[in-house]
Amino acid sequence: MSEHILPVSCNRDCGAGCPLVAHIVDGRIVKIADNPERPRFVQGCVRGYQAHRMVYSPQRLRTPLIRRGINGKDGGRGKDDDFREAGWDEALDLIAERLEGIRNKYGPASVMHIGGSGSCRGAVHHTGELTDRFLSLFGGYTDLTGSYSSGAERFVLPYLFGTGMTGMDAENLLESRLIILWGGNISDVRFGSATENVVREARRRGTEVIVLDPRRTKTVRTHGDDWIPILPGSDTAMMAAVLYILIEEDLIDRRFIKNCSTGFEDLENYVLGVRDGTKKNPGWAETLCGVPASRIVKFARKYGKTKPAALLPGLSIQRTVAGEEAYRMSVALQVATGNVGTPGGSSGNTVWGRLGRPRFPALTRVPGRDPESIKEVPVCVWPDAVLEGSAGGYPSDIRCLYVVGGNYICTGNDVQKNIRAFDSAEFAVCHDLFMTPTAKHCDVVLPVTSFLEREDVTFTGSNFLCYSAKAAEPVGEAMNDYDIFARLAERLGFGSSFTGGLSSSGWLERLISKSEVADPEEFKRSGIYVRPETKRIAFSDFVRDPKANPLNTPSGLIEISSEEYAKTGFSAFPTYRSYRPPPDRPLYLITPHARYRVNSQNTNDPWFAEREKPELTMHPDDAAVRNINHGDQVRVFNDIGSLRVPVSVSENIMPGVVCLPAGAWVGEQEPGGYSGGCSNVLTTTEPTMPSQSTRSHSIGVEVELHL
Repeated sequence: MSEHILPVSCNRDCGAGCPLVAHIVDGRIVKIADNPERPRFVQGCVRGYQAHRMVYSPQRLRTPLIRRGINGKDGGRGKDDDFREAGWDEALDLIAERLEGIRNKYGPASVMHIGGSGSCRGAVHHTGELTDRFLSLFGGYTDLTGSYSSGAERFVLPYLFGTGMTGMDAENLLESRLIILWGGNISDVRFGSATENVVREARRRGTEVIVLDPRRTKTVRTHGDDWIPILPGSDTAMMAAVLYILIEEDLIDRRFIKNCSTGFEDLENYVLGVRDGTKKNPGWAETLCGVPASRIVKFARKYGKTKPAALLPGLSIQRTVAGEEAYRMSVALQVATGNVGTPGGSSGNTVWGRLGRPRFPALTRVPGRDPESIKEVPVCVWPDAVLEGSAGGYPSDIRCLYVVGGNYICTGNDVQKNIRAFDSAEFAVCHDLFMTPTAKHCDVVLPVTSFLEREDVTFTGSNFLCYSAKAAEPVGEAMNDYDIFARLAERLGFGSSFTGGLSSSGWLERLISKSEVADPEEFKRSGIYVRPETKRIAFSDFVRDPKANPLNTPSGLIEISSEEYAKTGFSAFPTYRSYRPPPDRPLYLITPHARYRVNSQNTNDPWFAEREKPELTMHPDDAAVRNINHGDQVRVFNDIGSLRVPVSVSENIMPGVVCLPAGAWVGEQEPGGYSGGCSNVLTTTEPTMPSQSTRSHSIGVEVELHL
């Protein structure tokens, strides 16, 4: 028996990027663990430690598959037995023929690129960038803009700061005296690979941690000194009430506000009721957010008197109706208290990967491409764009869906609409490791490698890079996405333009040589390249001297009130815009990330599925009035859809709110609704505005016993 160890790193959409090592015995990965040379506080998670399960899963796709009904003989999509095995040449010839025919008949914008987050941290093997490179050279396509994860946040930050680079190194939190996790569940969601351990250490040193969340999450139980339950989508109201107390009790930093921001007086007048006669005080907020006024006052005083304080909003609070306002208001609070750009403070934005990384180029989009050849659709409404096309005001009529690294039937809002969109397409292609529900609705499915079956450099949310070695041979006939596109590009006449004459390994060597990594061999041996700075915080130079280091905003300052933002048709300064469930669908549904899944990945693995079975969490008061008991099968429904799922009756969620974690695969449609626990059966493609982003935490449902 021979054993050796290789450095690896997850190339998945989890928000971290962890330095790991694979233990290999007789050519097979038997264990994955933390890299012993990782920086202090950095640690992987169970999803990475068990990643080899996806390599050796009996469910892995091993050969290309072609749908039997592709020529219209059988019709319909979505069944396991619709496919036959095929050789690579046949599959690629068919894809090339269909792509070329659709482009020639309808134009390149008739092809929509869907997915991209399946492998999104690699310098070479990045599903989104590789697909963009290929389709750009193909002549153009329709792209999806924004993000299901952070669309509203990404939209508003440039208006406030002139940049999206607003984060910090996690170790900056060691300087904090108060950490506020506002909708941030750092134990289950990876806000970097060091954040949870740093918060644990800061708390050990005496820092207080307050968590605001509708649920008593693992973060609350493990790290929270205080839990404040708050209704989904009401965060802006409570933030406004907190600011009201800070202003009334003279707990704001007038000097900081004057030197570093503009427009605060507009927000102040709004909060004090000067503009509309309504004071946004704790009594006003109590009825909106479900937090007693006395508790809001207590929280506001602690926040205003404790410095430095880091307010870290989770991405959950911007996935609501008016989620844009929550992030604008959280920034305003940090400005008001003088905590931006200060050691131990924060920008009011999430810590999640928002600072510069070590210099390392990536294989990305083709330089000099024609921007006119790329049409754009907000990701939240992609099925609407497919179904309605130019007649519905969208920029193109979609005939082909090209899916790489995505399971959008499950992870996109409104599952039934997503299925209709796929079924309306003339042709659909998918690259994946497994036969996902999305793959079932495609015509050709190509088996691809996982990050453990190829070599790459992965980018992290921190100030280091990871080298990820090839730790396993590809399963069956699985191929790298890069090589699939290279072979397709050759068939379509632009092979040399796509590859530049290099293999994927050749590109990796070129990128390493152009990076700041001075010793590539040591980098490959250790698996990690670390810069020495560990406590960076965005805007520290600006705060130190705003005139010498102006921001890239019209005023050069943090724009609490923005004339540019007002051009979107919404208030120049943050205001509360409400969402309340309708009377016949009175329960707020929240659909947070699951602990054992990366979006929808791991759903089909028995080891993970056993540890995270789909179930709806409901407060005892809500269960009692519906005659529902713990463990019952319930029907969850609204005007969009319905599903059948077991219920967990628990005090770990506030009354009026139910929770069904996102990412489960959609099951069969049965009496009582879909099985499988896919929460997006119930969500809507109607976006929050003006960012046109998902509002998946602003959903009203009713729950009844399923008989």
